[in-house]
Amino acid sequence: MLNLKSAYFYFLAKKINLTKLFKKIYFKTNFYKKTLFSATPKSIYFYPNPFLLSSLITHKNFAFKVSDIDANMFWSNHNSKKEEKDLHNFLWLNLINRKTDAIVIQKIITVWIYKNSKYKNIIWESSVLSKRIISWILNADIILNKTDNVFKNDFFQSVVIQTNHLKKNIKFENDYSKKMEAISAILLSGLVFKEYLENFDIGTKELKKLIENFFDKDGFPLNRNPSDLIKFSKYLILIKECIKDAQQFVPDFLDEIIEKNLICIKSIITPSNQIPLFNGCTEINIEKYLIYLDGLNYKLGKSKNDVGNLKILKCKKNYIYFDAESPPKKGFSSSYQSGPLSFEYYFENDKIITNCGFGSNISRKAILLSKLTSAQSTLTLNDCSVVKFERNKAVNSAFGNSIKNSFNVFDVNVLENEKEIKINASHDAYLKDFGVIFSRTIKMNKKDSSIYGFEELIQKRESSNLLFNIRFHLSPDVSAVQTIGGKSVLIQARKNKSLIFTAAEQNLAVEKSIFLGGNKIINNLCITVSGNLHDSNKKIYWELKKNI
Repeated sequence: MLNLKSAYFYFLAKKINLTKLFKKIYFKTNFYKKTLFSATPKSIYFYPNPFLLSSLITHKNFAFKVSDIDANMFWSNHNSKKEEKDLHNFLWLNLINRKTDAIVIQKIITVWIYKNSKYKNIIWESSVLSKRIISWILNADIILNKTDNVFKNDFFQSVVIQTNHLKKNIKFENDYSKKMEAISAILLSGLVFKEYLENFDIGTKELKKLIENFFDKDGFPLNRNPSDLIKFSKYLILIKECIKDAQQFVPDFLDEIIEKNLICIKSIITPSNQIPLFNGCTEINIEKYLIYLDGLNYKLGKSKNDVGNLKILKCKKNYIYFDAESPPKKGFSSSYQSGPLSFEYYFENDKIITNCGFGSNISRKAILLSKLTSAQSTLTLNDCSVVKFERNKAVNSAFGNSIKNSFNVFDVNVLENEKEIKINASHDAYLKDFGVIFSRTIKMNKKDSSIYGFEELIQKRESSNLLFNIRFHLSPDVSAVQTIGGKSVLIQARKNKSLIFTAAEQNLAVEKSIFLGGNKIINNLCITVSGNLHDSNKKIYWELKKNI
């Protein structure tokens, strides 16, 4: 059955990739270019607030003086594909001095239109193109400042041509992130050009379908990636604010999903104003985003202790974030990290235990390392990850680097009383290959916020000698050293704050590790509890408490 399923995905992937190839060839023809032409708008209906774009700006690489730019050489000024995309998406328009004469910007765009009116792979790639349209529309005030009718006509025509390309191909876009960007661009074009009001209707219908297919009932992404929760909320709010500015009716479903998104964001904000590193998430300091939301009078709402089956245990300034969910479906698993029952721990606002993060801002190799179970604070058996990922290039090209197999997380319980908060859960990811079920229980003491763990490896069939490792990756901001007796680890969080980790009668070690959640690989440390699993169940007790 599995082989038939794999064969089906392989041949489907071949079909999708061939279609993509033929479409790219077709896109470059003059015939296709002609199909993109339609009526050129006479004017812009309203100028959206460029401040709305500020939430999408994540870099300062292009904070330059417009007066220093040679418009003819500008498009040759890049050293990599990433820099090329960053230039051509035009988000840097929000970083310029808006008091500067717009003439240079108009020259840059004039050169761009002349050189790139026909499809080119990177420049017309869906995400780059969508961001470019959005940036052009939201910066139309400076782009069209003191311009002549010739430039205005060329500019409007270029926006329409690019938007028409998105409209023709949005139904073929399988990447929800790129689809969100494309919908935003199409919808905005319908708001600013009266002649293309139907684009607003098209975008609204596509947006409703995306929301229904991408979010769960609580407004958390089905791929369970906290980074996507932040990103999608930015686009949804941008759309809503532009609809309001255009004096159009804001759909109820848009208000509803934004409200749910903001509650989810409130729920997962860590004490350091970041988000926990699960399932494709990188380090994102959302303090500026919170200021942005406050400036638009958005309230985050009341937080929950469970969003997307990410369980949050809180006591004073201490938090545990616990992954208690099975893997997402294949179509949502391209960024899945193999860390069932992994957790992150904050003690008095300092992050102590972490996952390694997702290396998407570093390299493809870093992404691959990020997906290994060993990169998460949880159990590995025989150094095997709990899921296998598609390695076939054709399948990955069509569907992304999705998972091949799945497993179940079950018996999830959270209990709270006057003394403690406790969570326990189990998974069967190692049952098929090794005959083992893993059960984890973590308790947080309300009096001193120390935590206690109980790990159980339950054998369901006889198996040969198995090597187990339970890893506790430490935040790069803390240091650790094993005590002389070897039975505990001293963790230094700050000058006057330290914790002690113990695991009675276990093989305990401090090892070197790497942290992949930022923009570069960072060295950190990892506490490991390891041993051999023979023919009986294994029970492991550990505790982490403040060193007095």
